[in-house]
Amino acid sequence: MIIDDEEDILNLTDKILKLENYDTITSNSGKEALEIIEQQHNEITLVLLDIMMPNVDGYTVLEKIKTNEKYKKILVILFTVKNFKFDIIKGKELGADGYLLKAISGKALLEYVKKILEKTGDQ
Repeated sequence: MIIDDEEDILNLTDKILKLENYDTITSNSGKEALEIIEQQHNEITLVLLDIMMPNVDGYTVLEKIKTNEKYKKILVILFTVKNFKFDIIKGKELGADGYLLKAISGKALLEYVKKILEKTGDQ
């Protein structure tokens, strides 16, 4: 699942993952994403999550995922432009499984996603 309020980044990330045959679900808001996760949590293995979104931000989404027993198998990678130590620490404290900067190349994105999924055996 990809959650980002920036349509260009959402669409590009979706396209990159689909080219490698990943099934994707997209959402451009935290509120909508939480509704989708509630309905489809058994089908979601990994979430690429933007931090800075209006209304319901990425930290709130992350916290709701990581504190709900139903969602315990879902991995969350924060995918953001925020590159401050505070943001990385806060993400880890809330249970993020990884942290990527949006300036990453498509190839590096795919390698990182594969690496995270290999830890769970869900390639």
